[in-house]
Amino acid sequence: MLASSVKDLDEKSGSAPDWFRAVADAGDRIAPTWPLDQMIAVNPFWEMRGLSFTKVSARMAALNGVGSQRPSALGESPVDKAPAKLARMPEHWQNLSAQLDRHRDTWHQLGWQDEIVQQISQFCGDYFQRLDAGEFKADAQHLYQSWLGMTRADRGIAIVMGEPTLTSQFDLLPGQFDTLLLDAFNTLAPHPASAADYAHALLLDVNGWASWVAYLRWQDRLQGKEGEDAADLLPGLLAIRLGWELALWRHVQHAGGGIFADLKQRWIKQWEDLPAMLEIHEIFQQPAWAAHKEVEVAYQAAMAEKLLSRPKPQAPEEQPLKLQAAFCIDVRSEVYRRALEAQDTAIQTLGFAGFFGLPIAYHPKNTDFTRPQLPGLLAPAFDVTELEPTSESARQALANQSHWSRFSSASPASFSFIESLGLADLGRMVKKTFRGQPRNNPVDGLHETQINFEISKAGVPLTLEEKAELAGGILKAMTLTEHFAPVVLLVGHGSSTRNNPHAAGLDCGACGGQTGTVNVRVLAGLLNDPSVRGVLAEQGLVIPEGTRFMGALHNTTTDDVDCAEPIPQNIKVFLQAAGARARRERAVRLGVSKAADVDQAVKQRSQDWSEVRPEWGLAGNASFIVAPRSFTRHLDLGGRSFLHDYRWRDDAGFQILELIMTAPMVVTHWINLQYYASVTDNLHYGSGNKVLHNVVGGHLGVFEGNGGDLRIGLPLQSLHNGEQWMHEPLRLSVYLAAPREAIADIARRHSAVGDLIDNDWLYLFRIDEENKSVEQFYQGKWTTKAEGID
Repeated sequence: MLASSVKDLDEKSGSAPDWFRAVADAGDRIAPTWPLDQMIAVNPFWEMRGLSFTKVSARMAALNGVGSQRPSALGESPVDKAPAKLARMPEHWQNLSAQLDRHRDTWHQLGWQDEIVQQISQFCGDYFQRLDAGEFKADAQHLYQSWLGMTRADRGIAIVMGEPTLTSQFDLLPGQFDTLLLDAFNTLAPHPASAADYAHALLLDVNGWASWVAYLRWQDRLQGKEGEDAADLLPGLLAIRLGWELALWRHVQHAGGGIFADLKQRWIKQWEDLPAMLEIHEIFQQPAWAAHKEVEVAYQAAMAEKLLSRPKPQAPEEQPLKLQAAFCIDVRSEVYRRALEAQDTAIQTLGFAGFFGLPIAYHPKNTDFTRPQLPGLLAPAFDVTELEPTSESARQALANQSHWSRFSSASPASFSFIESLGLADLGRMVKKTFRGQPRNNPVDGLHETQINFEISKAGVPLTLEEKAELAGGILKAMTLTEHFAPVVLLVGHGSSTRNNPHAAGLDCGACGGQTGTVNVRVLAGLLNDPSVRGVLAEQGLVIPEGTRFMGALHNTTTDDVDCAEPIPQNIKVFLQAAGARARRERAVRLGVSKAADVDQAVKQRSQDWSEVRPEWGLAGNASFIVAPRSFTRHLDLGGRSFLHDYRWRDDAGFQILELIMTAPMVVTHWINLQYYASVTDNLHYGSGNKVLHNVVGGHLGVFEGNGGDLRIGLPLQSLHNGEQWMHEPLRLSVYLAAPREAIADIARRHSAVGDLIDNDWLYLFRIDEENKSVEQFYQGKWTTKAEGID
């Protein structure tokens, strides 16, 4: 038994606290993935931000063969840049199942690795769908016991694998997940110091489901659950994966022959070699990282030149504004904002986080629906409900649409859903393709008739003073406290696509993967309230009586902007002309710039249920600029920059800057790393070919085909046009127009922000207005050149 080897190597090894610390450590490395109907972009390495990106990259490559560097199609591959002595890609860790596959004819036999992932994944699909429906309470022991009971009863596994005695090994596994963890580690882990890496490697085999479990944990933490109220299922999932390892080890040992002796020898040696393996991968990747950084520095040099090319400010003209429009910071807004500003010099646009400062949970009246309308980093602080009751007919229509949506996204679904319905639904699909108006979330349909909302906290409606405090804080954060135009549009955004399980990923990430409709309409109602304006005026923030705030929605697929109420004709003309201009610009990347009718060609993509690339989403994102719009209004940033308006001289105590660096900056980083990882390794951190997607559990995620792990991240069609990558994986470059001391102080006080900067997850620059320079903040120091990876 290997257990004796463990004791020989370390008499103190194998104590329960050691193993459970390893389990906790491995689980703490897994980042969450959100459900499809609330899909937001996430840095899949977020929980490892305390280490440098290069170390995480090497660790992930060593433990599971994960790629974190530029694909060869975008330039030289890691192998091209590797030292001569390491010209071959180093080997990575092999779990027992993968080790045993060396002894199987995988051309004619199903491999252990594939069977294990398939079996666990199918079980998880059923289990978490039932958990989501409320059939039982989340519990690691229940998760493990449910799997063990199903596996013991499934005689088909032994038949499929051609191993008739395998089933008996599952009968011998302990019924308690914590006992299983102890037994497995004591048997299989000769070096306790590497146990966490082994546990991590096992979770990476089922990383999709591990990420889903991490999401459940994340939600518990947001809700303040602790102790017994907070269910961390990752130890249960790890026990399942370790149960397979232990059963296979004992099965091969019991079968006898030379296989076990060879397996045991290679297994112990692999454990001994693991520290060196991690180091070798880091050395192997260094030249490629240097080349990668050269590309990033070239982008930054060009950006610095653009930002410093700002025309000399002219004396302000006494020209009254005709329109102000506040947009989400989303990179797609940059294109439309330029197009809108080009219509008239009396148009001002602003950039602000897409949830418009309203951390709300939305409850349509007389329905059971609730959905968060805020970044996934945050928990709702307020509840929003319509004041007018929803009509019975509207409520029934909502229920019908929701049922249809749930059915059409249940497995099998998406493109395969068409085959299921066939001619019976042909009329509906044709009608919706050529005439229908896209609507993704049925709850959004309520907004067409319901305007007034009630905002409450802990079940108590906000007082007038609380409303005014909320409204005033938002206006200050938007840098919108004076020179109001007659019409101020608050422009949320959403997309319109057909037959797309990942549709929410094209909507507003700052609104929890929803459109920004609710947020902008709630805020418009708040800012138009005469009583709220009266309190604000007493505080010195005067909104002219002739100014009206209006909620609007930017459809990023069609570049139409629709308003929640009638607007003046001149504003309508501005919006329509801006939409046409933005569509012409985007048509080039969409490949329809030469169409006879570009507008029609772009809009048609939003209604075509066979279209796998309706828009490019946030592909191409590379920078986040926090500065007055005057710094960038003259620039064409190519739809690659997040733009947040900010004036530091109006920010007493730098509280707004602190909010930006701890929320929008983190959100943009998440988006950036989600796209990054989905390009550098779509197998592990992307969702593959969307044509093959089948939705799991109505909204939990997708399988590619009918099996394998739960796929997370972005589909290939969101990143590649069939000929080339449409997203270049560059780490986010952040540019702040703010004083040195304020930036450094915030980074020092917020460890997550400091980790992102100092561990090479993003670049942080400061735009120095006085000296006309751009300087970088890195590891507590300011320099005028890019620092970091050498």
